Amino acid sequence: MFKKLDFFLFGWIINWFYPEYYRPKYGYQRYYVLFFQYLVPQKMFRLNPKVKWPVHFTSKVLSPEKITKGILCDPGDNLNNYIQANNGIVFGSNIELGPGVSIISSNHESDNLRAHKKGKSITIGNHVWIGANSTILPEVTIGNNVIIGANSLVNKNIPANSIAVGNPCKVIKQKKKYVENLSELIFNKKIPKKYVAFLNANL
Repeated sequence: MFKKLDFFLFGWIINWFYPEYYRPKYGYQRYYVLFFQYLVPQKMFRLNPKVKWPVHFTSKVLSPEKITKGILCDPGDNLNNYIQANNGIVFGSNIELGPGVSIISSNHESDNLRAHKKGKSITIGNHVWIGANSTILPEVTIGNNVIIGANSLVNKNIPANSIAVGNPCKVIKQKKKYVENLSELIFNKKIPKKYVAFLNANL
């Protein structure tokens, strides 16, 4: 009963203000928490106001217009995330970032600290978990079905189906296939057709 009341009072507001927020309708994050800890700071106090998904008030998302993302993925929704997308970041679907994660798409020029180096976008695949206090550096590609261990520094590409840890981050073992049946999830709103194949991939 409380879950339905929570969605009735706050859920429609969250769906209205966050057009790129796609999560399970119930059992993920309570809507009143999203309202008071995310929506109010973002829209009323202008903390990450241009981001179209929930960002925690302790986190920062720069150049959100250069971020593309799938479903079950909200960069900056955890504590103390720093997402800098000057050169672009491409997020897949079903991605979780631990607290303190930084993703930095461009470095400063060594002879002009007010300027950023141009480079290719960071790309992060589907079914990726990045552990707490990890840092992803510019031009890195992380494949599908990857776990990055806590406190890792990712300065080179990480292949799909792997577990990688350390500073610098290295693959330590292969990861089994991701098996969760996402097609059974009931989402907070209708999922765009382009994600149907992703949701049915593990059937």
